[in-house]
Amino acid sequence: MNAAPQVEPFDYVIFGGTGDLAMRKLLPAFYHRFLDGDVPDGCRIVGTARAQLDRAGYQARIHDALKQFVDHASYDEKRVRKFLECVFYLSLDGSRADSDWDGLSGLLEGGEDRVRVFYFATAPRLYEPACANLHEKGFVTAGSRVVLEKPIGTDLASAEEINAGVARYFDEKHIFRIDHYLGKETVQDVLALRFANPVFEAVWSGEHIQSIQITAAETVGVEARAAYYDTSGATRDMVQNHLLQVLCLCAMEAPKSLEADDVRDAKVAVLKALRPMTDESVRSDTVRAQYQKGEISGHAVPGYLEELGHPSHTETYVALRAEVETPRWKGVSFYIRTAKRMKAKTSEIVVTFRASSSQLFPGASRPNILVIRVQPDEGLSYRLSVKDPQDDTFTLRSAEMNVGFPQQFGVRYPDSYERLLLDAVRGNPILFIRRDEVEAAWRWIGPVLDAWTRDVAPMSSYVAGSWGPDEATRMLDLHGDVWHEAMDDM
Repeated sequence: MNAAPQVEPFDYVIFGGTGDLAMRKLLPAFYHRFLDGDVPDGCRIVGTARAQLDRAGYQARIHDALKQFVDHASYDEKRVRKFLECVFYLSLDGSRADSDWDGLSGLLEGGEDRVRVFYFATAPRLYEPACANLHEKGFVTAGSRVVLEKPIGTDLASAEEINAGVARYFDEKHIFRIDHYLGKETVQDVLALRFANPVFEAVWSGEHIQSIQITAAETVGVEARAAYYDTSGATRDMVQNHLLQVLCLCAMEAPKSLEADDVRDAKVAVLKALRPMTDESVRSDTVRAQYQKGEISGHAVPGYLEELGHPSHTETYVALRAEVETPRWKGVSFYIRTAKRMKAKTSEIVVTFRASSSQLFPGASRPNILVIRVQPDEGLSYRLSVKDPQDDTFTLRSAEMNVGFPQQFGVRYPDSYERLLLDAVRGNPILFIRRDEVEAAWRWIGPVLDAWTRDVAPMSSYVAGSWGPDEATRMLDLHGDVWHEAMDDM
């Protein structure tokens, strides 16, 4: 990884430093940046949590996590031990004024002129009290930033309350609301694909595009996250933040520049242009469902309610159809879909172009389809029509152009957190979410959630290991579309 400016030694304090996110994502991401030479000597990474651990015990936990979550090719025992020299730990409850703030002062001593990043990998209800304590105890310096993990609230009112609470202690330019989907290289590639390639820029509108699908499917169930997930559901967990951000990149007008606020202005404009969801459109253009017992990769898996152990109205699957009410996107359906326990793990953007109107060739030509693979196997493919080499007439046949980015560039594609962690140090907010983006997204999705609580669109079900409920297929049928996995039949 390269090209971004090198950073000076910094202090990074992770609240929730013993949690799953810190161990599975944040600390492995720091380790990879350390390998790349982007964590200078003298940096201090401080994990805090309520757990009673000493520094050696915390380092041992990280050591085990790196063995588990870092790929074998990148794991080097000598380098791991060197990396752990910059890791510290403090038992601290950030929401309590009487916690060990003096201990944190001791750890950060001598770094008053450094960039300080406070990363909240905690429940959102703790954001404001932790910020208040940081401010009152004198930890907020001119070089301080705060990173907020999603979800920012559970609805518009709670999001506004959280944003207002944090804003009492940090200026907006120092608040970094993280959405790790924006850190994915192939999501960022949407901008390059659209605006750096005239062949796509010229056809990127409703005149040539029939529909755009955005899918994030997982084969895993809720597992250890069951308690959190049942209060969130697929819509709050994935749609309101990650997938609406991807939709914005697909639908936005060209920003004035790649400066952060110009890009974010263009995204907010998309959110504001989304056709409002009414009870009628919720009924016709949304599907929610829970997985039932089934089979994944040859192994029997329980249903959601069996895993949970009690009744629930939380969706593990959501598919919805959106419209962007701008001249560019008139008549185009945007489909968003995310689910647990699907047939395959995939995150992708599928652009279906309108069929050719040419009468030159016998039979109907199949539409061109562009697939941007976010993960796994990052890359893109493009389906186009060519002459069938086995036919002496001009019968058409589909061919696929396929590019795998890791193979094309001969690099390891980094985890999304690797860039985002250091962008917060650099003070570069381009891949973070502005306050008005969060609130605009909640303003649009809120009526859907409200309608579901009134059972406007009933809960469906699907078998684990399938591609979801039949109702989602029928929703696309009404508009002449099919899900990507069924496109071979088009």
